[in-house]
Amino acid sequence: MCGAVGALLFSSAAAAQVQLVSAGQIVTGDPQQVQVQAMVVDADSGRVLALGQREPLQAQYPQASLLDLGTATIVPGLIDAHAHLVNLGHILSEANLWGVDSKAEVIARLQAAEKTLAPGQWLIGRGWDQNLWPEKAFPTAADLDAAFPERPVYLDRVDGHAAWVNSAALRLAQQQGRSLAGDWQPEGGRIERDAKGQPSGVLVDAASALVAAHIPAHAPAELDRRLGQALAVAVANGLTGVHDMGVSRDELARFARFADAGKLPLRIDAYADGDGQALADLCANGLYRHAGGRLQMRGVKLFVDGALGSRGAAMLAPYSDDPHNHGLLMMTPDEHLAASRKAAACGVQVASHAIGDRGNRLVLDNYQSVLAGHTGQDLRWRVEHAQVLAEADIARFGQLGVIASMQPTHATSDMGWAQDRVGAERIKGAYAWQRLADSGAHLALGSDFPVEQVDPRLGLQAAVTRQDGQGLPAGGWYADQRLSPAQALAGFTSGAAYAGFGELEVGMLRQGLRADFVVLDGNPLQVDGKALSQLKVLATWVDGVPVYQAE
Repeated sequence: MCGAVGALLFSSAAAAQVQLVSAGQIVTGDPQQVQVQAMVVDADSGRVLALGQREPLQAQYPQASLLDLGTATIVPGLIDAHAHLVNLGHILSEANLWGVDSKAEVIARLQAAEKTLAPGQWLIGRGWDQNLWPEKAFPTAADLDAAFPERPVYLDRVDGHAAWVNSAALRLAQQQGRSLAGDWQPEGGRIERDAKGQPSGVLVDAASALVAAHIPAHAPAELDRRLGQALAVAVANGLTGVHDMGVSRDELARFARFADAGKLPLRIDAYADGDGQALADLCANGLYRHAGGRLQMRGVKLFVDGALGSRGAAMLAPYSDDPHNHGLLMMTPDEHLAASRKAAACGVQVASHAIGDRGNRLVLDNYQSVLAGHTGQDLRWRVEHAQVLAEADIARFGQLGVIASMQPTHATSDMGWAQDRVGAERIKGAYAWQRLADSGAHLALGSDFPVEQVDPRLGLQAAVTRQDGQGLPAGGWYADQRLSPAQALAGFTSGAAYAGFGELEVGMLRQGLRADFVVLDGNPLQVDGKALSQLKVLATWVDGVPVYQAE
C-alpha cells in the first residue's frame, strides 16, 4: 500500500526554530506568487514567515538556519479530501486482498494470514473485487468453506459496500439473530441468496451488519496501535491532512487522545458518522476543534446509496448489466432531508455519499430545498464521490455552490467494467471531473483509502492521464475529462483545504499560513503525467516541523 516508511517524527526538536528552506523549486499554489526558491518557516508558530529568493531572505532573516534541499521540489501539503484512517489501520493488520485477480489467490492469502490467529479467532480481510476475476461474479460461502470449515471468515469488498462470509460466520450470526434465509431484505441492504432462498455468502451494504455485529471488538490498545500505523503510512505518502469520513464519537475521542499526547502527525478534519451520537454532540456542544489545531469536527457524513461495483449505487434506470436492479438507498429521501435540515440548524457542514445518478439527484434536490432557507451563509455542502451524474444535474453543482469531492483513482480502477454497469450514454456523466469544474463547482480530490491506495501521487496521475499504471488505455479513458496538472494538484491542496474551511490556514504556501509542505524529488507540474506516481516523497512537514523523512 505504500513504499518503505522512513523516520516518523513528532518532536519540534527535529527542526531549528526558524529555518530558511531552499529548494530547486517551491510550488506555492498561490496565484500571487506561483513559484519561489526559498521560504522561511517558524517551528514555534508553525507558520510561513516569508517566501522569495534565497539571498534576500538570508539578509532579511540572518538568524535563520539554512536547510538547503538542493534540486528537490516543495509543494503545499497534500490533503486527502475523502479517506478512512481507522479502516486503513485495520487493513494494515488484516488480510489484504487488494488487487487479487482470482479466488484461488484470495484463499492462498487467507491461509497465510490464518497462521497468525488463535483458535476460534475470526479471520478478517478486505479488498476483494470480483470484477478482477475471470468469472466476474459474486463469490459464495462455499468458496471459503473448504479451506475454513470452522473458523468464521468475514471479508469486506474493496469498496466496503459488501461482505463475503463463510458458512461458519453465517451460522454464528443466525444463532444469535434472525435467520438470513427467505425472501426478506434488511432496510438499505441486500442478502444474496441461492435458488433455495439460503444466504449465498455475500451481504451488500446494510446487510453486512447482520454478520459484522457478531465480530468481537478489538482491545483499546490494539486500536491505538492500528491508528498509529495508519498515521505513519499517511505521512510517509506525503499527506499533511485527511478528511476522515464517518467518524464515531469513540473514534473522535481516540483522535483527541492522540492529539493530546502530541501523536497526531497530520491534520484530521473528522466528519460525524451520520445522524447519530457524534452529530448530536455537535448540535449540543458546538463545532469541535482541538486546541492543538490538528483536529476538528464541523461536518457530518450521510450515507445515501451503495457502490457501483456491488450494484448498490442507486440508479434512476436499472443497471445495464442487471435489468431488474436499481441499486439501494441507505437513507430514504425524507430521512436525508431531515438530517440535512438538522445539520443546517446546528451550523454543521453536510457531506453526502452519493454514487448513482438517483442518489446524486436525491442529494441535490434536498440540498436545494434546505439551502434555500440559508441564503448568504457559507455552508459549503459536499457530495462525496458524485460518481454517476445525470446530464441535467452536472450544472447544479456550480449553481448551488456544492463541492464535488471526488477520487480520481476510482475512475482508473473502475474503467474496465463501469460502462457495463451503466451503458454508453450514462457513462458520459460518470467521473466527469472536467465537466464539473467547468460548471463552476469546487473540486476536492482524495482517494477513499483504503478502498484505493493511500498514495496521493496515484490520484494525481489518474487525474492527469485517466490511465492505469501500464498507461492504458492509450490517450486516456474519456480523455476529455482529464484534469491539468495544476488542477489536479489544486484538488489535493487548495481545493481540499476549501472543502474543509481551511483555506486561511493550509492548502498553499503563503506568508502567515501553516508551514505544511511536502518535499519531492521532481515537480508534479512539469514531469510527464505517467511519471507522477513515481515521484519520491523525501519529507513531509507539518507546522514547520518534519513529521516524516525518507530513509
